[in-house]
Amino acid sequence: MTNKVRGYMQLHPYHLVGPSPWPMFTSFSLMNLATSIALTSHGYMGHNYMMVMCAMTMLYSMTLWFKDMMAESTYLGDHTLAVKKGMMQGFLLFVVSEMLIFVSLFWAYLHSALNPSVELGMQWPPAGMEAMSAAELPLLNTMMLLASGVTITFAHHALINGNRKNTLYGFLYSTLLIVIFVGCQGLEYKIAPFTISDSVYGSTFFSATGLHGLHMMMLGIMLALCTWRVYNYDFTNSSHVGAETTILYTHVLDVMWLFMYMVMYWWGA
Repeated sequence: MTNKVRGYMQLHPYHLVGPSPWPMFTSFSLMNLATSIALTSHGYMGHNYMMVMCAMTMLYSMTLWFKDMMAESTYLGDHTLAVKKGMMQGFLLFVVSEMLIFVSLFWAYLHSALNPSVELGMQWPPAGMEAMSAAELPLLNTMMLLASGVTITFAHHALINGNRKNTLYGFLYSTLLIVIFVGCQGLEYKIAPFTISDSVYGSTFFSATGLHGLHMMMLGIMLALCTWRVYNYDFTNSSHVGAETTILYTHVLDVMWLFMYMVMYWWGA
């Protein structure tokens, strides 16, 4: 359906989004999730039911929002070249903000690591703490992320060349690798010899790696969604902004993990 059929002639290439409840609904869901996490962490709630319910509500609202966006892009033709360019620029700004968050966490880690105080025993890791071995599970996770970078690049080239089968396989393999990575990181947290409350070492380590793990969960959802859209013939070799942003996000998180592995696992230990 074009804008002319809808009853008016649009004289610009931009998409004027109609009234939608999902931005407000998602905002309240995020606020409730953050509040429930804070209250649970400080012991005001004796269970995790509210936190899980808020997370499910947020995912549900985001799902409905993304469904409307995909309809606008694939079936209504609202995403013109100007709209796609604006979406890509917006996503690049989002990536820059994400990188600055990780820069602050690296800063906090290196501030204590390069000049450990008396309270830390004048050494890093602090006295009496056993660091995570960089040659075991973290190395396996690093190899899987490097492999996901290869498979997503394979999918990108196949998508540009119009090879739907290889594109589908590339996104599928990338999704499986990210899911395995998240599972292995959860296992790593379970067997870790220290906790988030063990001095500044534990707090900065788990804050940085945990935030990266949260982003990997989001990336897994994005890759699974792209896999479904490729299967559903939503992407073409000339129109695939959703796939491009997901591919870019995969590479950014891969590079961020490499820095995290070298600084916090290899050098920091």
